[in-house]
Amino acid sequence: MPKHSIKTGLSFGLTSATITTLGLMVGLHAGTNSKLVVIGGILIIAIADAFSDALGIHISEESENKHTTLEIWEATIATFLAKFVFASTFIVPLLLFPLATAIIVSVVYGLLLLSLFSFYMAKGQGEKPWKVIAEHLLIAVVVVIVTHYVGDGVRRFCS
Repeated sequence: MPKHSIKTGLSFGLTSATITTLGLMVGLHAGTNSKLVVIGGILIIAIADAFSDALGIHISEESENKHTTLEIWEATIATFLAKFVFASTFIVPLLLFPLATAIIVSVVYGLLLLSLFSFYMAKGQGEKPWKVIAEHLLIAVVVVIVTHYVGDGVRRFCS
């Protein structure tokens, strides 16, 4: 069983990386239809958002005033690494497939990641996995749909 600080960083990082990266990819694809732009966006998210979220976790853990300095830094580093690594994995489909196919593969991959993590989390908490999975997938699907239409709207407005 991982330490609380590591578990905090990994769970937040994986979830945030997956939903943020999917939203970015789908929105950029709808707005630009450019593989280069989507890959660039993922790299930027993997770096900038990983640092931002790691700092957010760091400050959040500090503000609780109940964690040691080591625990705070463990959560910070785990968040950064999880966010960076998981966001970066979404580049692989873009290197292997045409853009439209890579987006579909990435959405399926992201939803699978969230499902597996949600299942693991629900089991650990003694909850019904299907409820937790459904809740988390609903949020991810809403993000994907909304960002698609935002990207499409920006493309139409700016062209």
